[in-house]
Amino acid sequence: MGWLDGRVALVVGGGGGIGRAVVDAFVAEGARVGVLEIDPDRAGQLRAHGDRVCVVVGDATRWEDNVRAVAATVEAFGGLHVLATFVGVFDFYTRLEDIPAERLPEACEEIFHVNVASYLLSAKAALPELLQRPGSSMVFTVSTSGFYPGRGGVLYVASKFAVRGLVVQLAHELAPRVRVNGVAPGGTLGTSMRGLRALGLSHRRLADQPGREEELRSRTPLRVALRPEDHAAAYVYLASDRSRGVTGTILHSDGGIGVRG
Repeated sequence: MGWLDGRVALVVGGGGGIGRAVVDAFVAEGARVGVLEIDPDRAGQLRAHGDRVCVVVGDATRWEDNVRAVAATVEAFGGLHVLATFVGVFDFYTRLEDIPAERLPEACEEIFHVNVASYLLSAKAALPELLQRPGSSMVFTVSTSGFYPGRGGVLYVASKFAVRGLVVQLAHELAPRVRVNGVAPGGTLGTSMRGLRALGLSHRRLADQPGREEELRSRTPLRVALRPEDHAAAYVYLASDRSRGVTGTILHSDGGIGVRG
C-alpha cells in the first residue's frame, strides 16, 4: 500500500528538478499523475512512467494551458485530488541598487508573473475539481527564500514571501474543503531553474554555479547539499491523508538554516 493509492495529482512544472522528483515519488506511492511541463524534451522523458502519467506540454503562466492540463488529467484518470506547483525563475542574488531603473518594471512583472501568478492560475484551474473530492489539497513550493533574507535577491525573495502568503490565505479561504500547504526547500543541487530574462540572466542555471555543492554544505547546520529527491517525501506527506489535519503549514526542507544564529 502506497501513501497515495487511489489519488490523482497534477504536478505543474514536473519535468525537472524537484518537480520531477515529486512526480517519481507520487507514482511510487501509488498516485496517477498529470504533469504540465513547458519543455517538450523533459515532457517526453516523463512518458517512461507509462499510463501512470499524463503529460501536457504548455506554459504555467497561461490560463489556457492550466485548464488543458486539468482537463487532460481528469479525462485520463477520472478526477483530481492534489495540485503541486514547481514553476520558478531566479534573480541570482541581484541587489536593488544593481538593477537598472529602466529594467525594474519588466523584471518585477516577469518574476511575479512566473513565481506567483502561475501558482494562482494553476490553483484557479484546479479548484473546481478539487472541491468535488473530500480530502483534496494544494502544495505550493515556497523556498527558504520566503523566510530568510539573502537567499536570493530582492525580487526573488519578495516573490517567495508572496507565495508564502498564498499558502496561508488560500488555506483560510478554502478550509474545510481543500487543504493548502507548502514546502520550503533550501538550495538544491541539480535544479533547472534559470535566471530572469529581463535582467539578461536567462542563459544561467542554478545547477551550473561553480562550487555549488560545497557552498550548500557550508551554509547548512546539517552540512548537507540536498538533491531534488531529498524534498519529495515532504510533498508526499502533505498530499496524503496522513496530513488530513494539516493546512496553512509550510514544511522546511533546508538542512536546518533556521536554527543557525
